[in-house]
Amino acid sequence: MSNDLLVVGSVAIDSVETPFGREDEALGGSALYFTAAASLFAKVRLVAVVGEDFPLERIAFLSEREADLSGLDRRPGRTFRWKGRYGFDLNEAHTLETHLNVFEAFVPELTPEQRACPYVFLANIDPDLQQRVLDQVDAPRFVALDTMNFWIEGKRRSLVEAIGRVNLVVLNDAEARMLAGEPNLVRAAQEILSWGPDGVVVKQGEYGAIYFADHHVFSAPAYPLEAVFDPTGAGDSFAGGLMGYLASTGNEDPDNIRRAIVFGSALASFDVEAFSFRRLETLTYPEVAERFRAFKALTHFEAELD
Repeated sequence: MSNDLLVVGSVAIDSVETPFGREDEALGGSALYFTAAASLFAKVRLVAVVGEDFPLERIAFLSEREADLSGLDRRPGRTFRWKGRYGFDLNEAHTLETHLNVFEAFVPELTPEQRACPYVFLANIDPDLQQRVLDQVDAPRFVALDTMNFWIEGKRRSLVEAIGRVNLVVLNDAEARMLAGEPNLVRAAQEILSWGPDGVVVKQGEYGAIYFADHHVFSAPAYPLEAVFDPTGAGDSFAGGLMGYLASTGNEDPDNIRRAIVFGSALASFDVEAFSFRRLETLTYPEVAERFRAFKALTHFEAELD
């Protein structure tokens, strides 16, 4: 099998309000944003659940990118719905309503093709479900995990166990501090590393991302944009770009993870340019490659030391 990439997470219908506009009935969910980004690089197999109200025709572009949507289980009932608002500090979403609906009974059961995927991304679902997926996959080459404050507060023990079983943890700076019980971000990352993963990527919104591994630290900036319309899904798009690039190259050494982080940052920068994943829907790989080169120019400097 090629370097297929499995993602297990949520697919949702969102209502989002920002200082720059509002959109109701927008498609969202961690797995959907991830797939929209990662499918520009690799073959993605999506596992999630939706209700009868979900408009499948609106994600036809993912099939055109050869994403496998056979794992998107459509069940009687309504799709997971989230309503949120962003203030002028676009780094933080204020949740107004959450209705789990069919997602409440989501229990992922993998097919043989999904079990055989060498690359696996566990989106920010219940850590018990993340471990259920890990119990099913055959012999994954590289596994990454995301989480959120709800699981850190409610299921910390299971989350720590899951973290000990993966290669890479991806989370934001507030979550890293909460999870480790440590206000200093460097010490927080070191604490998480002590639980077993090979690396930790800390997302910092408009300030970029930092990668921590054994004797290895790398910081990537966020791309400077004149207009940011909707940051929903930026973190999942970041993870999709990161994991999609790794799967496409079949290389997880630290230098390649650095490149993958920059690709992830590039995908996140495109995501925020429009509501929902409209920008990711029309995005092409040449555009991503051009922004990757812009990131390289942004961070390049000559060292002139005596």
